[in-house]
Amino acid sequence: MAGESKTTTDHNTIRKWVKARGGHPATVRGTGDGDEAGVLRIDFPGYSGQDRLEEISWDEWFEKFDEKQLAFLYQDKTSSGEESRFFKLVSRETASAEGKSKSK
Repeated sequence: MAGESKTTTDHNTIRKWVKARGGHPATVRGTGDGDEAGVLRIDFPGYSGQDRLEEISWDEWFEKFDEKQLAFLYQDKTSSGEESRFFKLVSRETASAEGKSKSK
């Protein structure tokens, strides 16, 4: 359904969604500790953030994603039916609570 948001923790689903939209895993410059990735983002070339984001490997991105117990909230299509780039990283606890309230 267009405009509908989904939530996942599946690495393959996330990677496939990001790649289909030309994005890549990134971290916000200056937020990491040593070799550790900092604040996670997905960078879509041509959009804001290009000066603040640093590309990292999927392995690094998913290591931090799992360590921080995050979930990937995303949308496949906008309400008008166009491909969406909307996503948000949320806590798995929040994602689980939202899923339970929707199913009531």
